[in-house]
Amino acid sequence: MQGVGFRPFVYRLATELKLVGWVVNSTSGVTMEVEGPSNHLQRFQERLHVELPPHAAIEALESRAVAPCREADFIVRDSHVGGRKETLLLPDLAICPDCTRELLDPADRRYHYPFINCTNCGPRYTIITGLPYDRARTTMQEFVMCRACRAEYENPGDRRFHAQPNACPACGPHLELWDAHGATLAREDEALSRACDAVRVGSIVAVKGLGGFHLVVDARNDTAVRTLRERKSREERPFALMYPKMAAVRIDCDISEDERALLSNSASPIVLLRRHENGDGGAIAPGVAPGNPYLGVMLPYTPLHHLLLRELGFPVVATSGNRADEPICTDEREALVRLSGIADLFLVHNRSIARFVDDSVVRMVAGRPLLLRRARGYAPGFIPLAGPMNSILAVGAHLKNTVAVSVGDRALLSPHIGDLETAPAYHAFHRAIDDVQDLYEIIPQRIACDRHPDYLSSQYARTRALPTVAVQHHYAHILACMADNGLSGPVLGVAWDGTGLGTDRTIWGGEFLSVDEGRWSRAAHLRSFRLPGGDAAVVEPRRAALGVLYEIWGDSLWEEDTMPSLGDLSMEERRILAPMLARGVQSPVTTSAGRLFDALASLVGLRQMAAYEGQAAMLLEFAATRFATDESYPYHVHTETSPIMVDWEPLVRAVIEDVRKHLFVGQIAARFHNTLAEMIVAVARCIGETSVVLAGGCFQNKVLTEQAVARLRQAGFDPYWHRLLPPNDGSIALGQIMAAVLSSPE
Repeated sequence: MQGVGFRPFVYRLATELKLVGWVVNSTSGVTMEVEGPSNHLQRFQERLHVELPPHAAIEALESRAVAPCREADFIVRDSHVGGRKETLLLPDLAICPDCTRELLDPADRRYHYPFINCTNCGPRYTIITGLPYDRARTTMQEFVMCRACRAEYENPGDRRFHAQPNACPACGPHLELWDAHGATLAREDEALSRACDAVRVGSIVAVKGLGGFHLVVDARNDTAVRTLRERKSREERPFALMYPKMAAVRIDCDISEDERALLSNSASPIVLLRRHENGDGGAIAPGVAPGNPYLGVMLPYTPLHHLLLRELGFPVVATSGNRADEPICTDEREALVRLSGIADLFLVHNRSIARFVDDSVVRMVAGRPLLLRRARGYAPGFIPLAGPMNSILAVGAHLKNTVAVSVGDRALLSPHIGDLETAPAYHAFHRAIDDVQDLYEIIPQRIACDRHPDYLSSQYARTRALPTVAVQHHYAHILACMADNGLSGPVLGVAWDGTGLGTDRTIWGGEFLSVDEGRWSRAAHLRSFRLPGGDAAVVEPRRAALGVLYEIWGDSLWEEDTMPSLGDLSMEERRILAPMLARGVQSPVTTSAGRLFDALASLVGLRQMAAYEGQAAMLLEFAATRFATDESYPYHVHTETSPIMVDWEPLVRAVIEDVRKHLFVGQIAARFHNTLAEMIVAVARCIGETSVVLAGGCFQNKVLTEQAVARLRQAGFDPYWHRLLPPNDGSIALGQIMAAVLSSPE
């Protein structure tokens, strides 16, 4: 891994032990030749493993004896550019404590310098243009180091030895504040100060950060927050917050020691934290996260953010600088156009961003971190494969897209790209593919995609003149989670999500798959129902509820005494939807667990129309956290069918009865989650496979995942869920790579 101060560490260790030789970066890793007495060499190799720099890791070490070369001293050689490119790129790192101290020290020459960094922190992936990682192959190449910075850069004993983004106020990037037309209003400290003044009075400031722009407003000012929502066309989806320090977070949120460590680590992700029980979120405006008991919180992770939040002294909304369904802006001139009408002012700098990277999102689930969006601080990253093979490109899913390539015996995963819903998003998808191929100079021999022919990623795959492997969506989910946990099979995979095209051309999403060494079969599934209007049901949970009810009662559903209340469903809407369900017109069949969540949220009155994908299911989860119970609802497992069918009809009937009895919604929601966990255990018992893998977007749900894990363990099974990758479609590209590997003729 390059960019972590490994060569300076080797230099210092070798000179301390009075060894001679050299160390060099190459495209495949780090190579060194070390010469000296055998006992010193043995000590060198022992300490090499245990005294690594904070972000360094030795993935593999090969050593052999060579004849003495009689070197005079130990040196750091210039990097080797040629050869196969396999070394791991380091993600961008949050500012380290040493740089933070210098940033705030009036006596330091980098006092208040927004681009301070060293080998332990700062930009990496967002500035790299080629491998190996040297300044000439970064966006910092246009800044010529001054004498003082050059001295640090060339001194092996200095913390900034070969820190490629090294700079200072005399020679590095600088800040400017622009108006909405791009006219410069102020520079350096004055630019920062005036940007803070604008935030204080309720203005929206676009701030160019590490991997793109944030849109920043005062999180206490509900008028400013609602103005941002209106301008960004983001009706209810929660905004991320940036707090000035940990103490301020504790005022508004419950925070465990694990969550505190997550917030302050070098990845510095957005962490979902439970608001205090009073639910008011302290001084946070109601418009930040309407109806949500969690806040998405991060701490300042760049020197610019530190300076901004230190001067403001209060939490701000720091949401991605984009319009709905578009990638974040990275270039200031582009931002003037794309964020026109949203941002009032632009706080910009002249360090170019090579590629956009969003903030990562994490929550604690079942005692460990679960990534919901894998981006800054975590990506890119390698996952081991079964062995060396020809290069494969995997283009992921349609939503929460990421792409991946195989590099030797590993898969390289891109950071989060997003939903491929708009032309800018699809363009970003193309750029990401070019990026992963160009950095490692890969020419794919095959391409893997989703089986769904309408996904833009699948359509792209068909434009490439390459052998194509079309991978069933839920099989990819299970393979990705298996790879994430180092499993080879056999396993029972539980793949629950909103949608994925099944081999029978229906919409799957409540699947139990038997998987072993490249073979898989559909062992069981949830009972199917129709979705009137198809995709319209994603934003109208009441349509999913109608589909479930029609599956139970058929045409008698429309009799007044049978039909449960589904909000304001009008007679005209009933007149339209009834024949759609009766004739199966524009009403695809689905087994989706995600849509079953939506149906239940509608039936209990939580949500009839969703403002964003997954909202109804989230509200059901939030309701369940308010009520602790071991009770569950009845259900039936039809083992006489092949595959096994898990019937939710008894559950739905019981829920409707509880609603009519005006039972507390939290109690119904808790029982529902418990029942889903019991269904998983019941199928596991029927199949008899010890290892049970939980994957798919439904397992972003903390209540469901923790209950399923606990019940599986109690029943004697070994549950596995994601560790380094998201359970949602952000991991599909890895599953596609794995499927292509397992189907490889090599």
